Amino acid sequence: MNLAKIFLIVMITFSFVLLFMPIVIQIAHHIGALDIPNERKIHKKPIPRLGGLGIYSGFLLGYLLFGQMTYMMNAILIGSFVIIITGIIDDIKSIKAYQKLLCQFIAALIVVLYGGILLNDINFFGIYINFGYLAYPLTILFILGCINCMNLIDGLDGLAGGISAIFFLFIGIIAYFQGKMGINYELAITLTFIMFGSTCGFLFHNFYPAKIFMGDSGSMFMGFIISIITILGFKSVMMSSLAIPLFILVVPILDTAFAIVRRKLKGENIMNTPDRSHIHHQFLRQNFTQRQTVLMIYTITFMFSFASLIFTLIDQKLGMIIYGFLMIIFIVLVFKTDIIFEKNGRGKEDKK
Repeated sequence: MNLAKIFLIVMITFSFVLLFMPIVIQIAHHIGALDIPNERKIHKKPIPRLGGLGIYSGFLLGYLLFGQMTYMMNAILIGSFVIIITGIIDDIKSIKAYQKLLCQFIAALIVVLYGGILLNDINFFGIYINFGYLAYPLTILFILGCINCMNLIDGLDGLAGGISAIFFLFIGIIAYFQGKMGINYELAITLTFIMFGSTCGFLFHNFYPAKIFMGDSGSMFMGFIISIITILGFKSVMMSSLAIPLFILVVPILDTAFAIVRRKLKGENIMNTPDRSHIHHQFLRQNFTQRQTVLMIYTITFMFSFASLIFTLIDQKLGMIIYGFLMIIFIVLVFKTDIIFEKNGRGKEDKK
């Protein structure tokens, strides 16, 4: 894929979502898909939460203009439709966590069984493992994990969208310079830049102060596509190690891990007990503003993404050293907070 086509993909999807989002805001007001503030919310007035519909529309336009019809792409379209419909319903009227998880599971089944999109093996810093028949359940778990990681990190204006945009940008850069061939590569790189343009168009309206939230329709769809791009990129050897996308997503992944540990230690249900102790909440407690907190997390994500670029395109040993250095700093930073062991009874909040 040449630079001219990449630029065209990004500009068309960006422009479309940028211009379409005000219409989505009107639709959200009309159907009541609003995030109403209360004592547990950070925002002070009702905000539309149907941003995922705008991002998804940009995704569909990008596919129609630049995609190719394959059984894999058909599976992605069907699975993403299940995800977006589930998210839209939840944005209008909240549904139970197990119902969302069931729909996510169905979407994952579609791409795995019909699309044949499988994480067959793993090469993690030189350690190779072939999963065999375990590839099916492990791929489904991976997709579900990505969906819910993005869902949990979606707590401040522009946070989940910005992390996703950085992911798409750096994966796209890596893919371009790797220059691999094959159907998986073409599909992965096309999806990557379609999503980068669409996400940036949404961020124009979502960055603080947000005019619209991405809602569950957006965070679940974003996580779903991120998981697909990761698997396709790894299958096409676009990424030499699965560690590359995982390190780019280190903030939502560790935030989810900390949330699971924190809730288990408190004897709470992992899925049904939202709280106010996520990484972004910890930064807010240090008297950083919303904008400063989001920019700090962008910076962390950018640094890990840059390390991935070095690991993939320049020097793997140097990349591993930088990964290790950044990880130590990040872990020390978060453990200075009460992200696992809450203090002073600070606690429950909704998923925002």
